[in-house]
Amino acid sequence: MTNTEAHLEPDRVRQLWHLLEPLHAVLYYAPEAFEEAAALGFGTGERWPSYFPYRAAPLGVVGAEQVSSAFYSFSPRMVAEHIDPAWKIASPEALLEARARGIDRAYRAILGDRVDSPELAEAAALARRAAEAADSAGRPLAAANAALDWPQASHLQLWHAATLLREHRGDGHIAALMVAGLDPVESLVSFAAIGAASVARFESRGWTPAEWASARERLIVRGLVDVGGAATEAGRELRGTVEEHTDRLAAAPWQSLTADEAGRLVELLGEFWVAVLSSGLLPSETTLGIGKV
Repeated sequence: MTNTEAHLEPDRVRQLWHLLEPLHAVLYYAPEAFEEAAALGFGTGERWPSYFPYRAAPLGVVGAEQVSSAFYSFSPRMVAEHIDPAWKIASPEALLEARARGIDRAYRAILGDRVDSPELAEAAALARRAAEAADSAGRPLAAANAALDWPQASHLQLWHAATLLREHRGDGHIAALMVAGLDPVESLVSFAAIGAASVARFESRGWTPAEWASARERLIVRGLVDVGGAATEAGRELRGTVEEHTDRLAAAPWQSLTADEAGRLVELLGEFWVAVLSSGLLPSETTLGIGKV
């Protein structure tokens, strides 16, 4: 099998996710996106009032129960707090338009003239090819984003591709967690237990101390976490299996690229990844465990 015919290895699939995730996440932190949300009537004192409707907008007018199912690790109370009033403030269509405007403005602020560069256009074309190859069966957030029209501008195509691919991966990650027998709060407790992020960071997802402690007790009974909250060998093994399953489930779209094309995309994305991280908009610690798993 030649280099151009080889399927991508899991490490490459994960590397591409690591590079694309910050390009997607700009939506939830950029002042331009907050300004667009505020213009619709959403609060911007913290990121959650716009995060939930922005991310859920492709699903249409759905209730908190459906959004909780798709977002999985957030407390249903937290989801309901922000989704219940969301569609009364603005329609999903208005939110989709606002997030496109917000990303357009944010990318222009972060990347400057590079939004019109041939390198970005090339990266967008490669990422789009992978995104269009993503099978959305059983993946509600991927399917909802795949049903949207592709934007015309290359930088917006890159963001849309990054979004579709990260939601495709996220949908698969939920499947992997369910196979592992980890419910929403257990998924966070077990992830914190391996040091993916601090407990305080995971607590931002809305679970009460009692719910967190109860989930920890369940994991202790299963031999996955010790009484101090650290993962046991079995707990680390299970989380490793979850990540391996997630990588496998996320791999299919990337097989639409040759190994050389995937390498080229990694090379192209590096510049934009650095620009986004250097902007200071994104937190240094996230609940995704990038670089830790």
